[in-house]
Amino acid sequence: SRKFFFIFFLNAQNNSCCTLLCDTGDTGQGARTWIKQILSQDMVFQHIKVIYPTAPARPYTPMKGAFSTVWFDRYKISNDCPEHIESIDSMCRGLTDLINDEIKNGIAKNRILIGGFSMGGGMAMHLAYRFHQDLAGVFALSSFLNKDSAVYQALKRNDSVLPELFQCHGTADELVLYSWGEETNKMLKSLGVSTSLHTFPNLNHELSRTEIEKLKTWIVKKLPAEAAKTSE
Repeated sequence: SRKFFFIFFLNAQNNSCCTLLCDTGDTGQGARTWIKQILSQDMVFQHIKVIYPTAPARPYTPMKGAFSTVWFDRYKISNDCPEHIESIDSMCRGLTDLINDEIKNGIAKNRILIGGFSMGGGMAMHLAYRFHQDLAGVFALSSFLNKDSAVYQALKRNDSVLPELFQCHGTADELVLYSWGEETNKMLKSLGVSTSLHTFPNLNHELSRTEIEKLKTWIVKKLPAEAAKTSE
C-alpha cells in the first residue's frame, strides 16, 4: 500500500505554511498523485502552497535491509518494541532544516503545519512534539507511536502549550492497527496535547475521500487566510 509524509507550506506572501510527509517506499510525487486520484483533483488551497518531500533511501530492517525511501528505520512494524532513535533524530535534523528555510523566507513558526500518512505521521509527531512545539498543528493519518516513544518522554517534561493533533485511522487497518493509533491518541491527550481521533469503519491502511476532505477543513481552520492579512 502507498505510504507518505506530507509537508504543506502556505505561500510566503501570506506568511503561513503547512507540511506533508510520505511513508515507506513512496515518494512525494507519488503521494501527490495518490491524493489527486482520490479527490479527482490536486489538493489545493487558495492561500496554501503544498509541498510533498521525499524521504532519503536507506536500508530498512522490516524489508530485510533492502533500500527504501523511509523517514527512519524500525526494528519491526509494531508498537511494542524500541524505537530506532538514531535514524529518527537524524531525520528530525534534516526536516528542521526544511522548516528553517521556510522561516527564513518569511513564514512565522506558528503558521506551519506538519503531518503525514503512516510512517510520515509518526515522523511528524516526533518532529513537532520533541523539537518544534511552537508549530500550528500536526496531523497523523493511519499512524502510531511506540509504547515507550521518545515523544512521550519529552512531553512528560513539558509544560508549554502544544500543537493540536488531528488524527484519522481506519478500523480495518491490518498494517498499523487501529488500537495502536487509539493508544497513541490517548497517551498524547494524557500528556497535554489537544487531540481529535476520527474513526473510519472498514477502512484499511489507505486514505478515503471523506478523510482528506476532513483534513482539508482542519487545515483551513488552523491556517485561515484572514490571519495572514492582519500581519501585513
